[in-house]
Amino acid sequence: MSPEPFAPANASFESRSTDVNDATLLRRVAAGDRLALTELYRGYHRRLVRFLGRFTRRDDVIEEVINDTFMIVWQKAGEFRGQSRVSTWLMGVAYRVTLNALRQGNLRTEPLPPDYDHPVEPFVEHELADWVSKGLDRLPPEQRVVMELAYVMGHSLEEIAEIAECPVSTVKARMFHARVKLRNLMPALAGSGRDDQ
Repeated sequence: MSPEPFAPANASFESRSTDVNDATLLRRVAAGDRLALTELYRGYHRRLVRFLGRFTRRDDVIEEVINDTFMIVWQKAGEFRGQSRVSTWLMGVAYRVTLNALRQGNLRTEPLPPDYDHPVEPFVEHELADWVSKGLDRLPPEQRVVMELAYVMGHSLEEIAEIAECPVSTVKARMFHARVKLRNLMPALAGSGRDDQ
């Protein structure tokens, strides 16, 4: 018998195990257990750094947003009703904190260094990533965060809908409009070289 059929079951078991562990930690946080909050923080810190790193290269800003997220987790852990996974609920908190920071202008992708003006061939892929990043910068916050959740963090439409507390149809609409805007922006960004307007 082929081993492949067992791989998804193991992955599913690991996922269920993580969900149970996270739910236990969140209940402890709701009861005022600071050690449980620390453990939850450690478990999600890297994922949040990776997500926020798409919006800013400033470590201090990233840490501030993560700390704000976990302050809310500390205050609202008792409101978690178990209708979704803890990871989805926690990302929903991070989503709202990130949207706030974007609206206030606290999360901006810093321009690349001046010596980047004339990349050589091996860096063409990096230049394309820079254009995409500049395009994402020009999207409204709700569209940008949805695109990041889907394409950077790999969340499904259903998970993004839970995180954003909106219907799947709204997520699809935001993604559709974001793609249209990016499609229109990309030629201008590529044609202008390093357009920073």
